[in-house]
Amino acid sequence: MVRPIAKELTQRELEVMHVFWEHGESTAKQVRDQLAQTGIDRAYVTVANLVRLLVEKGFLEAANAERPFRYKVIRSFQDVSRNLLQDMLGRVFGGSREKLLVCLLEQKSLSDTERATLENLLKEQDQ
Repeated sequence: MVRPIAKELTQRELEVMHVFWEHGESTAKQVRDQLAQTGIDRAYVTVANLVRLLVEKGFLEAANAERPFRYKVIRSFQDVSRNLLQDMLGRVFGGSREKLLVCLLEQKSLSDTERATLENLLKEQDQ
């Protein structure tokens, strides 16, 4: 019996997606090379299979019909990260943004830049 394809991204699929989000349209070989430059050494076949799965899941699509196949992003970083965060918020923190924020702030103090960004976001919401 074949297991259905999960809709969520695995850690390895997310690594591949980060390459596409950062570098745009690419071949599986280019993605493999970019991963290697960041210290993530994956075999070409592994990366090609991850790209195929990401196409099947609707995160990427083929950008051409001839070899080498190039792929482009269908789902943006903002869309994917928002959905992953919403999922984690619900599953881990019971939907409580307060619990999430407390957990984040207990882990490590905010830098001056992070504090300024947070203050600006709060001011924008008040307007």
